[in-house]
Amino acid sequence: MGHSRPKAIAPAAANAAAASFAVLEAQIGYLSETDIEVVRKAYKFADAAHLGQMRKSGEPYITHPIAVAGLCTEWKLDAQALAAALLHDAMEDCGITKVELIERFGSPVAELVDGLTKLDKLEFNTREENQAESFRKMLLAMARDVRVILIKLADRTHNMRTMSDMPRTKWGRIASETLEIYAPIAHRLGLNQIYRELQDLAFKYLLPWRYAVLTKAVSRARNRRRDLIQKVQADVEAVFAQAKMHVRIRGREKTLYSIYKKMDDKHLSFAQVTDIYGFRVIVPSVVDCYTALGWLHQIYKPVPGKFKDHIAIAKVNGYQSLHTTLVGPSGVNVEFQMRTEAMHLVAESGVAAHWLYKEHEAASAQSARLGTQWLQSLLDIQTETRDAAEFWDHVKVDLFPDAVYVFTPKSQIMALPRGATVVDFAYAIHSRVGDHAMAARINGEQVPLRTELKNGDVIEVITAPVSAPNPAWLGFVRTGRARSKIRHHLKTMAQTESVELGEKLLSQSLRAEGIEKLPALDEAHHALWEKLFRFTGNRNQTDLLMDIGLGKRIATIVAKRLAALLFEKGLKPDALLMTRERFTAHESISQGAINLDGSENASVVYSRCCRPLPGDDIVGYLGRGEGLAVHTRDCAIARKLEHKDSERFIGVEWSDEMTRSFETSISVTVLNGQGVLARVAGALASAETDIVHVDMGHETPQDTAELKFVVSVRDTTHLEQVMRHLKRTPSVIQADRLTNKSVSGS
Repeated sequence: MGHSRPKAIAPAAANAAAASFAVLEAQIGYLSETDIEVVRKAYKFADAAHLGQMRKSGEPYITHPIAVAGLCTEWKLDAQALAAALLHDAMEDCGITKVELIERFGSPVAELVDGLTKLDKLEFNTREENQAESFRKMLLAMARDVRVILIKLADRTHNMRTMSDMPRTKWGRIASETLEIYAPIAHRLGLNQIYRELQDLAFKYLLPWRYAVLTKAVSRARNRRRDLIQKVQADVEAVFAQAKMHVRIRGREKTLYSIYKKMDDKHLSFAQVTDIYGFRVIVPSVVDCYTALGWLHQIYKPVPGKFKDHIAIAKVNGYQSLHTTLVGPSGVNVEFQMRTEAMHLVAESGVAAHWLYKEHEAASAQSARLGTQWLQSLLDIQTETRDAAEFWDHVKVDLFPDAVYVFTPKSQIMALPRGATVVDFAYAIHSRVGDHAMAARINGEQVPLRTELKNGDVIEVITAPVSAPNPAWLGFVRTGRARSKIRHHLKTMAQTESVELGEKLLSQSLRAEGIEKLPALDEAHHALWEKLFRFTGNRNQTDLLMDIGLGKRIATIVAKRLAALLFEKGLKPDALLMTRERFTAHESISQGAINLDGSENASVVYSRCCRPLPGDDIVGYLGRGEGLAVHTRDCAIARKLEHKDSERFIGVEWSDEMTRSFETSISVTVLNGQGVLARVAGALASAETDIVHVDMGHETPQDTAELKFVVSVRDTTHLEQVMRHLKRTPSVIQADRLTNKSVSGS
């Protein structure tokens, strides 16, 4: 080791020993020689990466990864997991990249290390109970491979064991996180020993005074009751010897934390907590569990209501045992748990029991009775699959398949359905955030609003007052809340826009009649408006303007009627205004032009028959109830409509500043060959255009093929650029814009 001195004093020598591979080598005898080599290679790499780094205790940093890997060997984890345990801090602390790990150790090890690095970045910092539950679920959901969670728990256990070296200011946060997050995960995975140890260590650092008092009380009680426990053990051994049953009997003491919780929850004194002591009776078969129960009930009386059959109904984490509490000597309650060897493995090691089964092949027959479905499936797959790599392809355990857990920038966790996008997240926060969402960052990187969320993502939504929901959002949102809010907003917006458009059209038509502006909606003009509403059949002004905007009423007709009513009231038209308005209007169009910048939503439709672009000569058609449809001037459909319905046409023109890009259709004729579509798509991408749709036709393969694209461009100039890029592309024979004059009715 580069940081050990040859003339070291004893502690340094101890450190060097703890930092050597020999410590681990003694524990991995269950692996093949090839696998041991993988672990050794990972050790050497980690040792070099952490060279010169020290822990708070003054030990070389490598002692921590070795200790974590050592804990993993207790579960007999495979070589990939042990390598990942040794390398688990290399990416975060030493700047080693995932690519480097893939090159040296293969993808599975790199994925495990990457998963651990992502979990390390999560910091739980809230007091809400339901948030802790969400955080646990998120950790489990993020670790697509159970080994990630096992290594993480080993890492947390070693950190808790060495917590006294940490600054006291950190004790509270780390201990409460361990108690609220990691101990329950250990329990969820059935890792009983780790669960008990994490609880007690967290208790020790979270409430040191209570821990010390309780430790003394339990120690005194243990000394007082040593004779009693020995007597119970002797009685039990005698009864099983008499019954000729082969059993293993183990004493068990309640953890300090569980005693404290019982005292705290039920307001008991230490003296009132009676079931501190217990025994585990490990027997050969399931039937023996019930037989053992019968023998025990013959020597001691059972406490009513304290019998539980977790064999017939296993706990959710796969735990199985019979529990009974008996009244022992001197009236002290003693709990007994009867279980088979296989059940004992699962009770102590939970999900990790699967690897331990390699050590207990005889117990495999028992595995059919083990716990929950996913644990069962692990054991089933393992008995069928001897190859570790193949086994792990099967065991990508997703414990919460229907949800995705993500963070707000303030570290609050939100659960959304799988497949949810940034827009769903924005609406889940608040409808205002959703309505004005403009852009987003996930984990600090700019992403499109349609991006699907992944477990553990930190999402920041950027809003702008001018931004509004887009009808295209309805195509990718997953939550009902987002969908209904978008629809509501679009409906309201469509009405508002139609009213604004209607007002603009009516004002323009009125100017052509020589009247400067619409009469006010006041007392003086009340009768006049009422007469106009009777003429148009509308209830009020908003209704009338909306109808004009949607094309259900023709502005010129309404304007003429309104001008006549005003004339009756004695208002004279302005001849100069009338002449000017009528002279500047196009001969086939009855009103002045409306300015378009692409920000109009439902009230203006850019027709798909000709797909107009900024730069094209355009006309507007007020359809009956469909709002304003924009066509290119030479569009075949627009020409037919103009011939039939000319008074519904109004002047439209492009604004100088456009707010978005527009779709247009192009046809590309290519020489057929491998990779030709990729080359064309590459040319389009290099011209900064998005492909919205591609149609390759259904004809039998020929020497040439026609590809039809719908692409998104800024204007006609941008389209010309796109065409130049395409024409320079190898294999492209011809490229044309598809318009309705050249491909009629397309």
